[in-house]
Amino acid sequence: MQDGHYMKMALELAARARGRTSPNPMVGAVVVKDGTVIGKGWHQRAGTPHAEIHAIREAGADAAGATLYVTLEPCCHHGRTGPCSEAVIRARVARVVVAMADPNPLVSGGGIKRLAEAGIDVACGVLEQEAAALNEIFIKYITTRMPFVLAKAAMSLDGKIATRTGKSRWITGPEARAYGHRLRGWHDAILVGLGTVLADDPFLTARLPGGGGRDPVRVILDSQARAPLDANVFSRHSKATAIVATTPLAPPGRLAALESAGAKVLVAGEGPAVDIKVLFAKLAAMEITSVLIEGGAAVHASALEAGVVDKVAWFVAPKIIGGAGAPGPVGGRGIEDPSLAVALDRLEIKRLGEDFCLEGTVRKV
Repeated sequence: MQDGHYMKMALELAARARGRTSPNPMVGAVVVKDGTVIGKGWHQRAGTPHAEIHAIREAGADAAGATLYVTLEPCCHHGRTGPCSEAVIRARVARVVVAMADPNPLVSGGGIKRLAEAGIDVACGVLEQEAAALNEIFIKYITTRMPFVLAKAAMSLDGKIATRTGKSRWITGPEARAYGHRLRGWHDAILVGLGTVLADDPFLTARLPGGGGRDPVRVILDSQARAPLDANVFSRHSKATAIVATTPLAPPGRLAALESAGAKVLVAGEGPAVDIKVLFAKLAAMEITSVLIEGGAAVHASALEAGVVDKVAWFVAPKIIGGAGAPGPVGGRGIEDPSLAVALDRLEIKRLGEDFCLEGTVRKV
């Protein structure tokens, strides 16, 4: 029980850096000696010292003979920083409790093995499920070299994302919208279709109360490069990159104009539509580890049909819009039998003001 208490503390520390460590995982660490916490830390952003280093530095010489709790196996390879396992050994820590082994093939048990070879008592698997849930983005990216994908939609109680005239502002209330902006800040990229750009002209930035939001890379699905050059996603309002994902059908002149407007152009697939799997592989090669899809019905349908969605966040407002012509969150052809429906696991329901958010992982067939 004591191990679980301190590991929970380490997990809470790790979560402080949510959305800031990509392409690295979130990691927290706590050093305990004689029942007292003498050091703690978390990995704050890629390229900076890891959690174990912060915690050991805070503990100082007292780390000798202490227990280190860390949410992910200490690394044993040289990356942007040196191997943490060697720093732990030099600190003469007596025991290391690890939540989960590192899924990175460059580590994957090597750090634990190195600690054990140095005579350190190592225990692994304390709050492992919680640690894996915290780093679901990193685990997907590092094991598949594809980004983790969250599909987000906001709809009325009767399943409408807009009225029959196309108006959607605002279906959900301020609390739900604020959480939506936090989701933007927690993901490397946000993706919408051209229809959203034409209809709403969004900035696609993370606007949080009091500031502090990290703007994601903005990705627009635009198979023929028809996005207006003066669209807000191309404005200098944000330093975040704007990417236009297109196809060979796009006129070269339009592509040059978009690049002149500050956009990066990615050709994904042969057309007529953008190949989402090809696009996501290219985004992953750019170390974009996660994508938040905020597209309309067509974009959500294509992503679900391609099987690239890992998780959904569905916001539901206690309102009834009605209208046979009012759009729902997922378009496309749809399925022929309920048994073929996309099913969710690990469902969580959050109350956000008057609205609800249902989050769940997509069950892989």
